[in-house]
Amino acid sequence: MKNIIVFGASKGLGDALVKGLPEPGDNVWIVSRSRPDSLLINDGVHRSWIQADLSLLTASSEIADVLENETIDVLVYNVGIWEKEGFQDHYDFEQDDPTDIANLIQVNITSAITCIQKLLPHMKNSDNGKIFLIGSTAGLENTNHSQVSFVASKFGLRGIGNALREHVRKYSIGVTCINPGELAAEIPYEDGAEKAIDAYNGTRIPVQDIVSLVKCVANLSKVSCVKEIHIPAISDLNA
Repeated sequence: MKNIIVFGASKGLGDALVKGLPEPGDNVWIVSRSRPDSLLINDGVHRSWIQADLSLLTASSEIADVLENETIDVLVYNVGIWEKEGFQDHYDFEQDDPTDIANLIQVNITSAITCIQKLLPHMKNSDNGKIFLIGSTAGLENTNHSQVSFVASKFGLRGIGNALREHVRKYSIGVTCINPGELAAEIPYEDGAEKAIDAYNGTRIPVQDIVSLVKCVANLSKVSCVKEIHIPAISDLNA
């Protein structure tokens, strides 16, 4: 039995992880602002909702208080907001509002640090603790993205992973940063990978692929250290 916590889990990849990562008997805490539909699933997995707004500095303490003395085996920080119209052709960095920039950094970077910091005591009791940071190919070198704040945050997430890995090495906790390309996140997990492949003509990665990666690494022994995985779509020549 595993105890799992997934951040950003009410929709998209987070929702897919909540549905596909656990096995019957596992406990999953779902961190999100809105109530997730996955709470209604009856598949032998025990799912609980922690309502939290990661744009607030108090969120990390509130989440830790709910968990009390629970052990956490797998933590997935799957959170990533981006600039308004950031992926549109007409996007212009010079028009970004400073308040929006600060909020993006808070949610994508600061909250990742503070939430993991607060939950590390819960992970130290695990026999095989694993931390997953869901980044993006936008945070890799030599990509063609112009969203300065989003790219900086995903590049920074890799730095968090590198430093955190050194801090928790003595506890045999693994830290893996997964950097996917564009996901077919709008296609629900239960609809299957083939529907996602067909819907986007093979240009977006099915969420099932990322779930499979996380599950694989989570099931490795504590001896193995998987530092980083880059997974662009095979058709993406810029990643």
